[in-house]
Amino acid sequence: MTGDEPFIAAVKPLVDAMGGEMLPPDEAGPDDVVLAWQGADIVAVRLPQLADSLDHILAAMERRQGRPLAELDRKAKQEVVRILEARGAFAVRHGVETVAGALGVSRFTVYNYLNREKGV
Repeated sequence: MTGDEPFIAAVKPLVDAMGGEMLPPDEAGPDDVVLAWQGADIVAVRLPQLADSLDHILAAMERRQGRPLAELDRKAKQEVVRILEARGAFAVRHGVETVAGALGVSRFTVYNYLNREKGV
């Protein structure tokens, strides 16, 4: 697997955004996804565990914001919660606690943000 292949270069940003790992196809395990191009297996993708995925998403959001999520104002934190809910972050075990810690708020506050979004 060489990094200069156009197909690998094309899928790498997606794999990185998911927090996945790229491997040679012959090293793929039963849970890995092998990507083929023009009839040949090119690369295998090892997907992250869901909990690791949430940490990866939170880190990416911090990079985009240019500062820790805990430093955001309330409106921005509510927007982060909305985005995370749309991405399924709260279906992950301890998702609310993980997000609350990253935002520097209580679990109760995260639940309030979620309920506010739903109009409850």
